[in-house]
Order: sequence, then structure tokens, then C-alpha cells
Amino acid sequence: MGIYEELMKEFTDISRGNGVDLIQENANMDGMAPMSHMMHFASAATKHFTIERLLSAQAKSAYLSGHIHIHDLDFYSSGTATCCQIPLGKILEGGFNTGHGYMREPKSITSALALTSIILQANQNQQHGGQAIPLFDYDLAPYIQKSFLRNRSKVAELYRSDEEVHEIAWRWTEEETYQACEAFVHECNSMHSRGGGQTPFVSINLGTDISVAGRLLIKSLLLAVKAGLGKGETPIFPIIVFKVKEGINYHKEDVSYDLFQLAIETTSTRLFPNFLFLDAPFNKEYYNGTKESEAATMGCRTRVLGNIHGDAGCIGRGNLSFTSLNLPLIALESDSTEDFFKRLDTYIHIAIEQLYERYQFQGRKKAATFKFLFTQGVWTNGESLNPEDTLEEIWKQGTLSLGFVGLAEALVALTGFHHGEQEDSYKLGLQIIHHMRKRTDEATIEKKLNYSLLATPAESLAGKAQREARRKFGTIKGVTDRPYFTNSFHIPVYYKISALEKINKEAPFHQLTNGGHITYLELNGDASKNHAAMEQIVRAMKEAGIGYGSINHPVDRCLSCGYKGIIDNCCPSCSAVGEKNFERIRRITGYLVGSLDKWNTAKRSEEKDRVKHL
Repeated sequence: MGIYEELMKEFTDISRGNGVDLIQENANMDGMAPMSHMMHFASAATKHFTIERLLSAQAKSAYLSGHIHIHDLDFYSSGTATCCQIPLGKILEGGFNTGHGYMREPKSITSALALTSIILQANQNQQHGGQAIPLFDYDLAPYIQKSFLRNRSKVAELYRSDEEVHEIAWRWTEEETYQACEAFVHECNSMHSRGGGQTPFVSINLGTDISVAGRLLIKSLLLAVKAGLGKGETPIFPIIVFKVKEGINYHKEDVSYDLFQLAIETTSTRLFPNFLFLDAPFNKEYYNGTKESEAATMGCRTRVLGNIHGDAGCIGRGNLSFTSLNLPLIALESDSTEDFFKRLDTYIHIAIEQLYERYQFQGRKKAATFKFLFTQGVWTNGESLNPEDTLEEIWKQGTLSLGFVGLAEALVALTGFHHGEQEDSYKLGLQIIHHMRKRTDEATIEKKLNYSLLATPAESLAGKAQREARRKFGTIKGVTDRPYFTNSFHIPVYYKISALEKINKEAPFHQLTNGGHITYLELNGDASKNHAAMEQIVRAMKEAGIGYGSINHPVDRCLSCGYKGIIDNCCPSCSAVGEKNFERIRRITGYLVGSLDKWNTAKRSEEKDRVKHL
């Protein structure tokens, strides 16, 4: 079948709505909506164009054979980047222009959070991935102070006592801050600035500002998320990342220990926040006591810190693109472990070169193409560019990531066991990922770009990579006998293992994957009634050296009566039956989804296989 015939067949499948894996590749999208329909057509066309006209022969061959996966291939031709960490405070303080008028600096926390939503909407269409705010609490605290001063002026007109004025003004400010946070959470779940009814993929990092205003902001946002949306729904966005730090919020004597407890209570109810551990050795090495040196992450897991072209840190930087290796397919083609490493090196080389070629293509684009990203100070020093300037130099602040899927299945193909089952397989798994990290470190020196190793969040790739391996090798027990490959370095979701053992086995991989990582734990029962168990897990993650962790547990709601808790086949409150009556919030990779109908077949199967660790 020729290229034209392939494209026409894909267009026909899209038009007829054939295949959930084609229509619902991304669960954060209504695949049947008119704008999704158009996006699928555009995506199919641009992928074919990129494969035929923009990829090198070597990269094209490796992609078509399923050995490498070029993420967001449909956005390749646009030259945009994946994600960025937005310097919110800088943008708000100076005011900004979305292209349709200038927004001056806000004078209250209500206005500041309203403008934050506008910034996120304006920036979303400049890139194909997510966006995060690394210093949400620090950046917004000054606007709580502005609200307080305004409120104090109003109260002073009514009361004479300074103490009374202060008390009432602060109470008004607390109420205003909560309402502003509540509105922000609602906006994050109702903004449709991406095609197909997609809400912007928004993450916010907070937890370490110990000022009175900063603590109020953290508390108010957590409480707003805990309260839920208008009918008690669990918010899907923003993904909240709570930074855990000794001396700030980890110990009972720490000033913000109460907020750490509130974070645990909130995630027990709403699955967020996730937890970022600033004392993990690979985060701590960058920390110099300033807020700018704190690690932050995209909610899904992308991490940007090291920088050979300037100051280390994440603010105003992001990932340019990433490409993942199909480790099980490479393992199945190998005659021995030695042969595997030879083949692995071949595809690592191809991926590194492909990432470099994509960077060069991105670098030839002009600043005018990404007006908000580069004129409003979102990307570091972007405002210094002229519209006709090309982007080779400024993109160097970003990262290029090599990812991977299916370490567990690759180990089974090589040794007969995955790394949760046998110590020798575990050691080989570490050796494989250590080797990949070594190669990305070498590429950083050779190419003079920030290469990193990413523990890929495989949503569509988990199924696609498995289908390619099964097509070539058939059904092999422990390798291709499930409709998905295991995400990155994770112990397989179906393998029975204790929470502590899973944490200790996955922690060393966090050290190696400097481009991003996450460890998940699955809980049984109603987590909202067992905060002690939640805290025990979070503390175990921190002490083991986990960089970023999250806890999954059932979050169900009856649509008939509003009951929240674990629901099997029948609501224990109103006796409603049938899946259409229940909302079941589950985490697909880094984000939440309220209906499994939006999941592709591979991820649905994976969700069913997940065992409970506690």
C-alpha cells in the first residue's frame, strides 16, 4: 500500500470513528468531538509529512520498525517544544500582552489568579505538551499581601482599633484567597483552549513558602481541591505537586508541618497532590537555599534541572522533545545479553541523532512563530529576541530526552524474570538504565546540548510498542501476552509486591533518570479514612530516595445521589446500579480521568491488572 492509500485509509477510519486506540489515543480529549475530528485528520497528515520529508532515512526506518517512538510526531513540523516551567511572578509583575491587549499587574489575589488562568491559556497553544508553575506559592503571595492592604484600608474606615482592623482585614483576605483558589480550580477544569475539548495540561508546584501569605495560598488551594468542583467532582487539573523539605514541612517541629498533613489529607480524598522530595540526593545537589534552586516537575514527571548553557534550575525552561526506545522489541531480537547491549547502542545512537535533528529543525524557526512564549518572558531571555531571530541559541536552555518503555518485559525476554522477581534480573535492569544514562551524559558533552534520560509516561505507546513486538514475535508469556508494556522502569502493575519493597526497588532508578521519573503505589479501601497509611507511604518514599511519588486509590462518586466512597456494582447509599451512574476517577499516567471510556484499550487493560500494594 502506497503512502497516499495509507493516508486515505487512516482518514476513512477517522471519519467512521473506527478503533478506540485511534480515536481515544489521549484520554484528556473527547475523541468524537468535532474539533477532535479535525485534529485527528491534521495529525494523520502531518505525521505522514514528517515521516516522508523531515526524518532522516535512519530515523524513519527505526520509527517505522517500532524500535523508536518519536513523541508528538504530529507537532514535529510546527517546530514547537514539549513543555515549560512558567515564571509566573515575573510575568504578573511586569504585566503581559496576549496579542489582544495589555494586561497590567494585578492588585489582588483574585485578579492575580484570574490572570494566571489567562497566561496558561495563552501559553498552551505555543507548545504541544504540558506547562507547570514551579513557584506557585512564592509567585502569588505578594498579591495576597496586596489584597490585605486593600482590605485593611476598607476596614479602617469602619473601625478605630488597630488590632480589630488587622483581624477583620485578615479574615476578609483569607476568604478572598480561598474563593480565588476555588475559582482557579474550576477554571482549570473548564478551560478548552485546545482542540477536541482538551483542557490545558496544568501542573503547579508549591509547599515551601513559609511566609504568612505563602502559607495561606498553599492552605487555600489544597482546601479548594479537597472540596471538589460544583457537584463534588474530583478536579482533574491542576496537577498539584507538593514539595517536601526537611526544615520546612517534613518534621513535626517544622513551621509548615500542618500543610504537609493537609496535603496528605487532600491526596487521600482527591488523588492530588503528588509529592516531590527536595532532599533526594539528585535534587538536593542543585539546592542552594534559594527558591530558584528548588526542583520542580511537570505533573506527569518531566524534570528539567541541569544546564550546561547557564544556571541550573527549572524556571523559564522546558523539554524540547523526547524519543523513546522499545526495550522489549530490542530484547526479543537479541541472541544474548551482550547482543542486546550492542543493539541497544544502535538505537540509542539513532534516537540521539534524531533528537539532534529535531532540535536543528526547531532552531530554524523564528521567534515570531511563538509570540507569547518569547515576547512575554515565559522562556528565559525570550523577550530579548527580535521577531526575525532564529531559536538555535535560546532552545539550548531546554532539554532533549531519551525515554524508554517496557524494562520489565525486556528483562523477561532476556532472563526469564522481571526485576521484581529475581535479584539477577534486577541488577541487569539497573545496568541497562545506567548504560542509557551514560550514553545521554556522553551526548550532552558531544552535542553540547542538555540531553537527559526520561522514564517515559507511556499512554498510547504502552499499547503501540506491545503490538509491534507481538506482530513480529507472537504471544510470549511475560513479554507480549498482555495488551501493554509496563511503563518505563516500573515493577509490573500485576505483580504482587509490598509497598515498601516496590518503593525500595524503584528508588535507584530515580537517580538514573534525570529527565523525569515517578513511582506509584496502589492502595485498597477508602484512603480518606486512613491518613496514617498515606503518610507512612509518603515518608517511606522520602527516606528511600524517591524523587517524585504518587499514591493511587479508588475515588468513586454516585451520580444519582452524590455519595463518595468505594462503589462496587451498587451505590451503598441509594442502591443505584450500572456503570453509567458512577464516576470513577483513576490515574492514567500522570493525570486523572473520570471515565474509562476515554482510555485506549491498552491502558484499560493495565488498569484492570493493577494489584494493591497496601
